[in-house]
Amino acid sequence: METSHLAALQNKHEGLERRIRAEMNRPSPDEVILQSLKKQKLRIKEEIAHI
Repeated sequence: METSHLAALQNKHEGLERRIRAEMNRPSPDEVILQSLKKQKLRIKEEIAHI
């Protein structure tokens, strides 16, 4: 069970990383969106670290 949960968290983390990169590559990145995505990514990273 833990391995599937870990894999799901890693997939979410990677997806957030892609969304952050895509937002940063826009001509005028939305800082509010970037901040939100980065916070979500950090929470997932912390959860992965606790497994």
